[in-house]
Amino acid sequence: MENVVVLIVGAGPAGLATAACLTQFSIPYVIVERENCSASLWRNRAYDRLKLHLAKEFCELPHMSYPPDAPTYIPKALFLKYLDEYMERFNIQPKYLTSVESSKYDDDKKYWSIVARDMVEGTTINFIAKFLVVASGENSAENIPEIPELHSFPGEAIHSSRYKSGKNFLGKSVLVIGSGNSGMEIAYDLATHGANTSIVIRSPIHVMTKELIRLGMTLAQHLPLNLVDSLLVMATKYIFGDLSRHGIRMPKMGPMTLKSKTGRSAVIDVGTIGLIKRGIIQVEGSIIKIMGNIVKFQSGNEIPFDAIVFATGYKSTANMWLKNGESMLNDNGLPTKEYPNHWKGENRLYCAGLARRGLAGIAADAKNIADDIKSVIRSMCG
Repeated sequence: MENVVVLIVGAGPAGLATAACLTQFSIPYVIVERENCSASLWRNRAYDRLKLHLAKEFCELPHMSYPPDAPTYIPKALFLKYLDEYMERFNIQPKYLTSVESSKYDDDKKYWSIVARDMVEGTTINFIAKFLVVASGENSAENIPEIPELHSFPGEAIHSSRYKSGKNFLGKSVLVIGSGNSGMEIAYDLATHGANTSIVIRSPIHVMTKELIRLGMTLAQHLPLNLVDSLLVMATKYIFGDLSRHGIRMPKMGPMTLKSKTGRSAVIDVGTIGLIKRGIIQVEGSIIKIMGNIVKFQSGNEIPFDAIVFATGYKSTANMWLKNGESMLNDNGLPTKEYPNHWKGENRLYCAGLARRGLAGIAADAKNIADDIKSVIRSMCG
């Protein structure tokens, strides 16, 4: 039995940021991680050409800036170096290959009882914690939608977490399902590596440049969101023209308001739109079913493909192990309360990095959690 003050579940950026903020207050904690490294999504499940989509000033973890000579948009390798240096600076030492199996709040004794498994030894570890922080991420498990007859597809069908580079798909016909930032960037990567690329775009999306996003986030600190949205929509129409003729519709809600209310981000164009306009990347709508290597679309198109990449996101798995967390998380393992009050539940339960607000949201969560834990400890001692 291990007695701890704070148990943090997950050593991704959210868990590391929370650990650093607790360290600033000299509050002891233990951080457990089921993978064999920190930030496993970034190290093991991110494609090669990935860069942070937002400018570096919106992507810093608490109490440590990027080096002055770092580029505005941080590439994957540099971000991982930043995380490694962050862990070193704050002496963060996660217990790797430790998987939380269950956690329950004891009403009588007023503590969290957590059962974890040492995946190397195959033994059980029991923790008792005064505070519990869920930092296992929105992106714990791959989300692959149910498509009729998907099992009949003979080619390679992979989730974006297993996609590394388009060089393996030269000359092949590839369908990308999902039109968020990952899907659009993977489609671009495939096309520029010589794959015959199609992408499924079902829902309306905002398409913007990274410079426009940076401008929008800066202006939003000083101006009303609806005014910022009007400026951004005007600019995107000027830059990209009418994309509806290419199968891309714009949401009724503006990009900053949409992000604020739903957590849905605008797509940052890396060159994909130009390739769509030139007919190099084909846009398709909803899929009806798959018949062997043929994909049938709602439009009536029936197209053969050699491979499918699911850029359909991830889902939280916190609900699989967290009991008594209903005050904080819904059935999908995401916060029940709206941002910015999402991070705190009952019985000294917290979550970091589940509000779909990126690294800036993670930094805010970590600071709020550490401040709250400090104040609760002070009131206990008082």
